[in-house]
Order: sequence, then C-alpha cells, then structure tokens
Amino acid sequence: MEDHSLDQSFPEEVSLLVFLEEQLIFSSDGKWLYPLFDFEDFLKTHAFDLNDIFLKDKVIGKASALLIIRMGIKKVHGDIMSELAMQVLVQNDIHYSYTTCVPRISCKTEELLHEVNDPEIAYQILCKRAKRC
Repeated sequence: MEDHSLDQSFPEEVSLLVFLEEQLIFSSDGKWLYPLFDFEDFLKTHAFDLNDIFLKDKVIGKASALLIIRMGIKKVHGDIMSELAMQVLVQNDIHYSYTTCVPRISCKTEELLHEVNDPEIAYQILCKRAKRC
C-alpha cells in the first residue's frame, strides 16, 4: 500500500517524528538506527494502539523497515526511501509514503540485510551492531 505524498514536509534538524493521530509523541535528532531503537524503548513505557501511530523517518532503508515492522507500526513516511524498504513494507502490509525513492541506501547496513526478510533476525543483527544487546 503506497502513497507517494509530496506534501509531507520534514524538518531538517530531526531524523524521526512519531505521531499518535495528530499529536507528536516522540522525536529524535539521532543518527543511523538509534532513533528507532530509542522509540522502541519509549513504546515499552507507553501503551498506544499501534494502528493510531504514524512514523516519519528521514531515511527508511531495509533495516529501518524491518525494525518498524517488528515494532508493529502500520503507517510510515520516509523523506528518502529505498526500493528494498518498499518491498519489505509491501510484503508486510504496511501503508507507506515517501518524498524521494532511491534504488538502495548506500550503507553497510543495507548490504548486510540484503538477504534478510525476518524482522527478528534483522533485529538481532542490528542490536549487536548498535551494541544494545
């Protein structure tokens, strides 16, 4: 389910915004995947209906997509989104939109997870790379 909305402005100083319906509930200016890990920690201390959550990320590659799926988020927007991420989102019935589509994100993480489609396996790999487990 895709929506190529171009009216989704993204503040330059932040990397992740998360809304509960229209209310901003979380933001981060962190780098790499750390904002998603931090949001995961935030979710552990707050009870939300994940169907009402809308996540906006500066860059969504395959790694981000797999973490988003693992958290149970159903609606996302990427300022920049890779085709690999889109494939994973489509396979998991996630509603997505983007401003700019690229074939792939040029980073080691995207290459590392090229053949991984299981969010739990991806989480273990990424958690170790982030030194969070």
